[in-house]
Amino acid sequence: PQECAVFHCRGCWTVLGDSLQLCGQEPPGLSVLVCFKVTSDVTWEDSLLVGLEGALLGCAYYLLFCRSCGSAVGFILYSSGSELAYLRDLFCFFKDSIMCYFLKNQMIIEASKVNFPAVTLKK
Repeated sequence: PQECAVFHCRGCWTVLGDSLQLCGQEPPGLSVLVCFKVTSDVTWEDSLLVGLEGALLGCAYYLLFCRSCGSAVGFILYSSGSELAYLRDLFCFFKDSIMCYFLKNQMIIEASKVNFPAVTLKK
């Protein structure tokens, strides 16, 4: 309860999810919040993209968008190597695209500046 936060789109402040849905650790090289559930204001297209560089090199994924403003806010990993396999089918929000509103102290903080308590579904 101390760390309960609502995740907002950085572009238009639409609510996209919350910290109660966090379910995985941030993988090395990716600045993301990993969730198992999001609001209906998160959409994605049926076409797969393939990572050509960085931590998603060779991975197939669906890009997530904010329904309200159309901003890209994250991805759903479809296929990957074994090191990212635990992220498959989960919602990964780009920290740079998300703002966090903390309920207890009513503060707004950029997601890239927040470290949430460790949770994991890695195995």
